[in-house]
Amino acid sequence: MTKHTFTLHIDWPQGRNSVGNLSTQRLQTQISIPPEMDGPGIGTNPDEMLLGAAATCYIITLAAMYERSEIDAELALKSEGIVDVTNGVFTYQEIHHYVSITLNDRSERTQKLAERYAYKAEETCMISKALKGNVVIQVHIKMN
Repeated sequence: MTKHTFTLHIDWPQGRNSVGNLSTQRLQTQISIPPEMDGPGIGTNPDEMLLGAAATCYIITLAAMYERSEIDAELALKSEGIVDVTNGVFTYQEIHHYVSITLNDRSERTQKLAERYAYKAEETCMISKALKGNVVIQVHIKMN
């Protein structure tokens, strides 16, 4: 069995409305609470990072599935995260992936397979599996 360890470091100077520095092996950015949640809005925030993790995992998983099946396609993705605030409690409720798929082979067989994989990629993505049961994730497909 192979295991991968990913490491992240954060320097956080003070209280709630501070601005921290986050670093990983391949990413360095500032972090703070977004202005929608009464924070300074500098750099990125946990909500965007969770959405980014889900979106990048989804699109990479889909691209890998297409490659293995020799489906020649260009992909574009817009994702939205929905956070509910009830009685001061923030809950990440939903993620919607709006994927645009441009197929070079527009045969009915390829279109059906490409659509099937677009849904299956969400089910098999490591981040989607980690969120399952806590966050509803939906895929919306636009075939070009």
